[in-house]
Amino acid sequence: MPIAHEDVGDNLRRIILSGRLDTAGSDEIATKFAALAASAKRRVVVVLTDVTFLSSMGIRALVANAKAQLSRGGRMVLVVGSNAAVIGTLEATGIDALIPMYADAVEAERAALA
Repeated sequence: MPIAHEDVGDNLRRIILSGRLDTAGSDEIATKFAALAASAKRRVVVVLTDVTFLSSMGIRALVANAKAQLSRGGRMVLVVGSNAAVIGTLEATGIDALIPMYADAVEAERAALA
């Protein structure tokens, strides 16, 4: 599963995930995702627009990293775009109430920095 990141300014890191965030995909990126989310950057935007499948293991990875970021005084938000599969899964599980999600990347970054 591909994972990339971009640092945007001094306080924001954008993490881009694509492909299947299932058990195998989550296992493949777990260490790198945790390290990127735990960086010195205090705000993290996770881009899920190109994720084709989101399983419970993928959700677990998102929640664990969001909680870790929060415990360090940071914040994590999600960019879902118009990805109906990801939006449906996040809403059905209630994760959208724990980790804010946005259709628009600019809006997500603004919220992360607020």
